[in-house]
Amino acid sequence: MTTTDRYGVMGYPVSHSRSPVIHRLFALQTGQNLQYELLQVTPEKLSVAVRQFQRTGGKGLNITVPHKAEVIKLCDQLSERASTAGAANTLTFRDGEIFGENTDGIGLLRDLVINLGITLEGANILILGAGGATRGIVAPLLEMQPTSLRIANRTLDKAQVLADRFARSGPVTACRFNMVPVSDKYDLIINATSAGVAGDAPPYPAAAISRGTLCYDLSYGLKPTPFSQWARAQGAEKSVMGWGMLVEQAAESFHIWRGVRPETAPVLKQMKISA
Repeated sequence: MTTTDRYGVMGYPVSHSRSPVIHRLFALQTGQNLQYELLQVTPEKLSVAVRQFQRTGGKGLNITVPHKAEVIKLCDQLSERASTAGAANTLTFRDGEIFGENTDGIGLLRDLVINLGITLEGANILILGAGGATRGIVAPLLEMQPTSLRIANRTLDKAQVLADRFARSGPVTACRFNMVPVSDKYDLIINATSAGVAGDAPPYPAAAISRGTLCYDLSYGLKPTPFSQWARAQGAEKSVMGWGMLVEQAAESFHIWRGVRPETAPVLKQMKISA
């Protein structure tokens, strides 16, 4: 009798997640026998929930908002990417240990560079938000040698901590949302806040958008997110939701877990996602 390996995504909230559909399509494409669950877990129950999933034979977990930074405390080993980010979005349970990885950065880069054809070298980049999602994407973006990378947040302290953390890797600075230098022209503005999940929009700096700006929302939905709608209203050249990143980071997680890399293009097409 063939056993079905268990995986899942753990977050709060998590009901909107499309990860189960994506991993089901990956499994069908590659002939893998697995099931993938939605696991809504509040922050105070994170440790218990992860340990229980491990104890009951689970093979791996994706970790999403708001647990990415906190979950590294539970890991026995961290990859270089997760260690650098100070956040993990992929856990693997093996030999009684928890291995933490971060596939957010590589997922974002694959979507921007391969799927969307964006040139990041020499670009001016603005990231909105300084949480776990931002932690996972700063180092990979800096590796692409942009001219500048600015992290804006409601509170300066949180953004400054991240800027200091990655200062040795490239030209990264921090500011508040309402203090974004609007004299600069940004080639890429990434929304890494969780505001889209809640259905609202923080006070984004409208003057930071020019006609050549690509606005990219890490959030996604069947309808345009508040950030996506806002970006279009401000005249951004293009406004993209994070469907591509979601599929690409999931493919990286799937490869870590199963040892086979699924093709992402047919999954994006099958889900009828338009970037």
